[in-house]
Amino acid sequence: MKLGFVFPGQGAQSVGMGLELATHHEVAAKMVQQADEALGFSLSSLMYQGPEAQLRLTFHAQPALLTASVTAFEVWVEKTGIRPQVVAGHSLGEYSALVVAGALDFQTAVRLVYMRGLWMDEAVPAGQGAMAAILGMNTANLEEVCREASEKGSVVELANINCPGQIVISGTAQAVQRASQLAKVAGARRVIPLEVSGPFHSSLMRPAAAKLSVALAETRFVPAAVPIVANVDAAVHMEPAEIRTALETQLYQPVLWEQGVYTMLKMGVEGFVEFGPGNVLSGLIRKIDRRIPVFHVEDEVSLRETEQDLKNLI
Repeated sequence: MKLGFVFPGQGAQSVGMGLELATHHEVAAKMVQQADEALGFSLSSLMYQGPEAQLRLTFHAQPALLTASVTAFEVWVEKTGIRPQVVAGHSLGEYSALVVAGALDFQTAVRLVYMRGLWMDEAVPAGQGAMAAILGMNTANLEEVCREASEKGSVVELANINCPGQIVISGTAQAVQRASQLAKVAGARRVIPLEVSGPFHSSLMRPAAAKLSVALAETRFVPAAVPIVANVDAAVHMEPAEIRTALETQLYQPVLWEQGVYTMLKMGVEGFVEFGPGNVLSGLIRKIDRRIPVFHVEDEVSLRETEQDLKNLI
């Protein structure tokens, strides 16, 4: 069975994530310790005990999610020996995918996404940017809404094309509010403001991308051992130069998650496993193609269930 492994992005974090696996599996405990050492502070305390307000901060949430996701993968491989034929991650999750694919060292990735989070926070002062999920509209109509809602110095753009009928918009707080109202008039089934600290995956993130570009140029990447489907173009990128470009432009361009899933299906993927807290990506994949089996691994129960379910299928 050809498997795609997928990794969640910011917003999936929750206090207590990764604790159970680290308690029961030495490989997980060691990796969390490596993350603490890489950052020079106790990321594990934030992951396990919170407080939630601190864990939610972009520069804490990003290394915490990467750590929880990659450790879940390492426990899975140690227990089952089953590896993916292709990997992908949603936004921040792309860094987890790169670690799993062997293109990026784990501790290097932890430090890199911590700085990425800081630069994203610095790009737009708190309260000036916003994001909202728009349900029940197609891409073309929502793009027109965003154009109408944008003014000089106040823009709103498509940020995440997640699945049929679910698109996230991002921009200045005023423009997102205008677009949200216009979307309702244009027939959107529902508009959900997102609790985020900035207008991610919009042109307002270009200052953060400029700083990230310098850091990426100084970061050692190696050719990936497993195909990685990138967010920016839903295509496979395995060489260091291509990976760097994809990671930089990802900050200010839309996450093409729906298209990326279709890419993996065209590559012959017959099932997906989501690693890390929650099952947001599993839900999106089911909305893209309900025929494809989807599993997730984040704790002892989900680890056992996924192992058994896959054994039954394979």
